[in-house]
Amino acid sequence: MLQEVNLSTLIGPSVSNDGVDLNVNNIVLTVGNSMMADDGAGPLLAQMIKQQPIVDWCVLEGGSMPEDCLHLIRQAQPQRVIVVDAADMGEAAGDIRIIDPETIVDMYVVSTHSLPLNFLIDDLKTFVPEVVFIGIQPAIVAFSFPLTEMVRSAVETVYQGLSNWQGLAEFEHC
Repeated sequence: MLQEVNLSTLIGPSVSNDGVDLNVNNIVLTVGNSMMADDGAGPLLAQMIKQQPIVDWCVLEGGSMPEDCLHLIRQAQPQRVIVVDAADMGEAAGDIRIIDPETIVDMYVVSTHSLPLNFLIDDLKTFVPEVVFIGIQPAIVAFSFPLTEMVRSAVETVYQGLSNWQGLAEFEHC
């Protein structure tokens, strides 16, 4: 007897960017899978921005394939794109860092994403004046575990920082 398989349990909940207002100067591109514990940092930020929008910012949910949002970002022609993802930087769980492009290559030898993020960042930089990658240190990335409190708190900090964005000085670098 064949058993029906729910694909969302295998690949995570589907993301939708339908109806996103792209008439803004700033885009947050979130990355991650909410079914993989702290890899859900990006999806949580997307949910927060959708529930309580920030003036002149919109959010695009990249899920595990953020490169699928490139056409929307090209269409919008924003001045700034902030990419947010859980990133193992060897820091304490919940630490937030702006990750320099050269560091991304070393960090993502093993990734939960279909395309290494450095490829995405490099492509974005060809048509977006300011691209910043914010990483949040996960405590655990495993199927079916909940988001930890440290990472939830970090997501709230990132959300609050967007309304008064100070550029590269907003968070420490790694």
